[in-house]
Amino acid sequence: MELISKPSRVAWLGNYVPRQCGIATFTRDLCEAIALEYPETHCLVGAVNDRNESYHYPERVRFEFHEKDINSYRRAADFLNINNVELLNVQHEFGIYGGPAGSHLLALLRDVRMPLVTTLHTVLSDPTPEQRWVMAELIRLSDRLVVMAQHGAHLLSEVYGVSSDKVDIIPHGIPDMPFVDPSFYKDQFGVEGKTVLLTFGLLSPNKGIEYVIEALPSILEKHPEVVYIVLGATHPNLLAREGEIYRLSLERLAEARGVKQNVIFYNRFVTPEELRAFMGAADIYITPYLQANQITSGTLAYAFGAGKAVISTPYWHAQELLNNNDCGQLVPFRDAPAIATAVLELMQGPCRLPSSRKAAYLIGREMIWPTVAQRYMESFCLARKRHTQPARKAFADKTLDKEKTELPPFKLDHLFRMTDDTGLLQHATYTVPNYREGYCTDDNARAYILTVFLEELGVGTSTRTVETLAARYLAFLNYAFERDSGRFRNFMTYSRQWVDGAGSEDSHGRALWALGTALGRSRNDGHRKLCSGLIEQGLVGVDKFTSPRAWAFTLLAIHEYLRRYSGDRVANALRDSLTHRLTELFRTVSQPEWPWFEKSATYDNPRIPQALILSGYWTSQPEVLEIGLTSLRWLATIQTGPNGHFRPIGCNGFLNCNEPPAEFDQQPLEAHAMVSACLEAFRVTKDPFWSTEARRAFEWFLGRNDMGQPLYDISTGGCRDALHQDRLNENEGAESTLAFHLTLAEMKLSENVMDQTLR
Repeated sequence: MELISKPSRVAWLGNYVPRQCGIATFTRDLCEAIALEYPETHCLVGAVNDRNESYHYPERVRFEFHEKDINSYRRAADFLNINNVELLNVQHEFGIYGGPAGSHLLALLRDVRMPLVTTLHTVLSDPTPEQRWVMAELIRLSDRLVVMAQHGAHLLSEVYGVSSDKVDIIPHGIPDMPFVDPSFYKDQFGVEGKTVLLTFGLLSPNKGIEYVIEALPSILEKHPEVVYIVLGATHPNLLAREGEIYRLSLERLAEARGVKQNVIFYNRFVTPEELRAFMGAADIYITPYLQANQITSGTLAYAFGAGKAVISTPYWHAQELLNNNDCGQLVPFRDAPAIATAVLELMQGPCRLPSSRKAAYLIGREMIWPTVAQRYMESFCLARKRHTQPARKAFADKTLDKEKTELPPFKLDHLFRMTDDTGLLQHATYTVPNYREGYCTDDNARAYILTVFLEELGVGTSTRTVETLAARYLAFLNYAFERDSGRFRNFMTYSRQWVDGAGSEDSHGRALWALGTALGRSRNDGHRKLCSGLIEQGLVGVDKFTSPRAWAFTLLAIHEYLRRYSGDRVANALRDSLTHRLTELFRTVSQPEWPWFEKSATYDNPRIPQALILSGYWTSQPEVLEIGLTSLRWLATIQTGPNGHFRPIGCNGFLNCNEPPAEFDQQPLEAHAMVSACLEAFRVTKDPFWSTEARRAFEWFLGRNDMGQPLYDISTGGCRDALHQDRLNENEGAESTLAFHLTLAEMKLSENVMDQTLR
């Protein structure tokens, strides 16, 4: 068929290696086959986990979700949406997803906006009511369905009423292996000169291996050189539930039948290279499975690809592949004598076995991965062409209490990577810390605020605690403070040399903000005592500052401090003074079309309205509160892109009065400031407009922006430094990474506050 509009960005969903299961291997092999056959297509994977700790996934896996956590499925859907995935291929098996009959998967599929192709690894002929309901929804949501055998397509039609024009029959892929004599590999396993029978796959009682062992005495009477290799680890679920009971029973059976020396167990999950060698050494491949309703067997397909004569029980997939008896033989279920007879017939004369091997190999040519990849791409293109479901609104305008499940989890790996024994390094080259740029007080202050928020949220790890980071950042702030001048120094080289006598007023204000946050929120007495002394000395000179942003940062510090120490007369007096200065500045500069504090809006703009919103509310000054809300609403208006997304004022020109704002370069710092200010406005007014604005600014990090690209890097836990006109700045420095995690922390803290309010 003619390919139509091949997708440039495809995602796979399912188990993935190194998780030990057949679907994990299949997902890996299919994804890599597509990537190799179509190098212009970007391939990424979402892996479903069956345990709390992560697997050591390869880079292809961009996100993970837990099979029993339905909220993680919804987060995965949003990740797919914001990453501009053009097609999703889901590997479906009832047992790998959570909920009744794996129904958690539906929460994800209902939320994704791209075409969906579902590969059905199982199609049940007699489903339970729950399984039938899940299948009906899966069929409805999918643009194409893939089965690996004709019988699967027949069941979809007869049992589930699926039209044949929605179904693609694509065989299970196999490696493209040469047709070689088994003797070439046998010496690797010490079976040279032997006739090798092989069964491969995760070991479990439904595999019927005991019937092959029961057949061995009859086979060995005529061919004592036969050995039977059972290759594969015990299925992880069985191992967790029962241990090695089944394997031990097989070993005892072999000993009881006197064939112990002719049965070899390899109890491990082998690599693809090892499997090639084992398959290469086999003369006859046996699948003695006990159930008929198996429409797919990857190991059976592999045997055909390797050119092996096959003996199998008549489950559905085997019936289709072995309808030509030249390839091997079908035997009844649970019938050891029939297995023995089939083996002996294949070994009659010098020609029968090579002839069967060649016939199987020729059939296998239709199943090699390059061919299968082409067939899947055809299915993907059909799905794109026929995708008619209405797109889900990417980001609904809901208040934050209704959006809890969409916030991603914390991933602090990059923060730890950027932190050493001195403190937090300023910059990174891509994801690698840049030692040449050293450290700064600004970033260590922000980082300390983040640790206080994380403490409040109860976030930490068992091996690298947030408390360790907090102590490191506070130690940096303590060292940065110059007692004689009463000022914080800002820039330090990697060799721990200060390069300035006193930092900027803004950096001083940020340092105070960090100290005030700890005093108002932290439960660490040692930290609070140190912060108390520093903030007392650091506030002394602020009344001489001239920077409006430094005034705003100090006001934010004071309001955090007054959470716990509301009776401090010095702090209250300084709050009144700085509030008055900002208010007078607004009255002097603002105009009807320019409700702002300066003749230009530059960086960290929302912090000024945020400070006045707090002051106006807590000191009962309605006019001050209104100035804060008016100026913030104006910022929200001018920082809105044509599609309704958040577009911060770019630092390449900023915004001057009566001129259009610079559209680029957009900084994460601006999105963070907007979220903080809007959350404060929402807490004060309860107006859902502000929660919507906070959500809109937060989504800028996740891809709702001018380029449609996420700045937050879910694979590293870092955040890209900027959004340029034509690309992302791929460096993941401290300021940008902290901007995202501080934003996420504040969003989560706001949820907690609203939950308590509702209760």
